[in-house]
Amino acid sequence: MNKILLIILTICAFQIKAQTYQEIIAQHRETYKNEFLKDAEGPIKKEDMPYFDFYEPDTNYRVKCQFKAKKDPSTFKIPTVDGKQKEYFKYGVLSFEINGKKLILNVYRSLSLMNNPKYKNYLFIPFKDQTSGKETYGGGRYLDLQTTDIQGDSVILDFNKAYNPYCAFSSGFSCPIPPKENHLKASIEAGEKNFKKAH
Repeated sequence: MNKILLIILTICAFQIKAQTYQEIIAQHRETYKNEFLKDAEGPIKKEDMPYFDFYEPDTNYRVKCQFKAKKDPSTFKIPTVDGKQKEYFKYGVLSFEINGKKLILNVYRSLSLMNNPKYKNYLFIPFKDQTSGKETYGGGRYLDLQTTDIQGDSVILDFNKAYNPYCAFSSGFSCPIPPKENHLKASIEAGEKNFKKAH
């Protein structure tokens, strides 16, 4: 009897934990969508809100990564969809595994944002994967980190928080194009999907 009760409690605890994660991601997405409404010049208006689309939250895409800092990083320019270029330097490299595949992503830091106190710790991870141009935006998606998220030589990367650049919603924006070194040979079925309203 005690063993059965223990099994039931274990299952219940797991379900509560899983439900809590679902709620965390749901809240994150609501905050993400509502941020658009604060930007009068942004691509999303209140009537566009129903057109957002996301994969179901999946903890398999919340991964612990090994972080290796880039020594003596040099600056380079990432082209944008409108033909401009934005200056970054490579902050480090993340190594991780998803669905049995070993993958790496480069982490970048914007030179212009470093001088803004609000974004002084901001790290940028643009990427493409094998869903790009199919279920997700062809121009790739983005992930954000803070320098303070990195604990020693590891960091948690949550692809359930992957989001689209403004260019996925409307033309006329200057969105960085993910460098080839950040094109993943894997399907990342997590995070934001294609916007369901054509532009």
